[in-house]
Amino acid sequence: MKQPWIHKTKTDSLFILLPSFVVVAIVFLFQNQLQKIEEEYSFYTWLFLIVFIDVAHVYATLFKTYFVAEEFQKRKKLLIGLPILCLLIGMFLFSFGSGVFWSVLAYIAVFHFIRQQYGFMRLYARNESKKWAWIDNLIIYTATIYPMLYWFLSAPRKFNWFVENEFLHFQNPFLITILSWLYGLIILFYAIRTIYLFIKTNYFNIPKNAIIVGTILSWYFGIVYFNNDLIFTLLNVVSHGIPYMALIYLKEIDKKTVAELDWLHYFKHFKGLLFFIAILLFIAFSEEYFWEILVWNEQFSGSIEDFSNWYFLVVPLLTVPQFTHYLLDGFIWKNKK
Repeated sequence: MKQPWIHKTKTDSLFILLPSFVVVAIVFLFQNQLQKIEEEYSFYTWLFLIVFIDVAHVYATLFKTYFVAEEFQKRKKLLIGLPILCLLIGMFLFSFGSGVFWSVLAYIAVFHFIRQQYGFMRLYARNESKKWAWIDNLIIYTATIYPMLYWFLSAPRKFNWFVENEFLHFQNPFLITILSWLYGLIILFYAIRTIYLFIKTNYFNIPKNAIIVGTILSWYFGIVYFNNDLIFTLLNVVSHGIPYMALIYLKEIDKKTVAELDWLHYFKHFKGLLFFIAILLFIAFSEEYFWEILVWNEQFSGSIEDFSNWYFLVVPLLTVPQFTHYLLDGFIWKNKK
């Protein structure tokens, strides 16, 4: 059986599979340097990780939806209605206070991040029998849900998803111990079964297992093992954002013919790739600049005006692209191979 690459061996490996492993290696090799970077170069870590990766990957969805004429016509009601719905839901949530708003958005974000790892795993397992798919599902959900439960059940961590106190916490060391044993047993079961299948069939699904192992490493070390804001952001953002942007470009642009792409054929090849990246970075920076001058005032000093009385509208409005991305991803990848 051939390896089920989405695009090609090299591109899948470099941009989808390796980011998790590379960042974990960087974290272990340069812990002291990362501490210094976090203290002295916070603006650049924010610019690179939050703006150029995390926010930029949200807008990569445009190249599979709004920028694709055929796709837009096919899902016109969804693509127009969903952002409006997200704005209305956001305003409704914000009416209960910013804490409620950010808390709900954080839980939705976690679900989205978990589902992306599941989605990649299923893409790479698409040629395998569905009879034992539940085992793959078990390991990928274990790899992601256990670290989050550890977060919820342990003392407050030194990092947040969005803002402080966004998740409900219930410290319970005994339950953590039980879940940790269960986590270890499931991973052991996965490892033994994988070795057994390799010996029996002489076949090893490289990309599927790389996604699973990379997920285990990035989520465990980012949330459980280390208690550091920059390390969490590195492992969380890089492992999620870069593979997603790569998937969009490789599968939705590079792999398609000029006839299939219509005007998007200008984004093919190296110059097109640079143009693709430049557009994402420009839109991402523009959004974050508005966040800074209207809400946060952390990276750029001086606001054009005090908009605190308008936060009930400004904050939900600014989160529309992100919120829409979280929900839209549940539709656009279904039944796709």
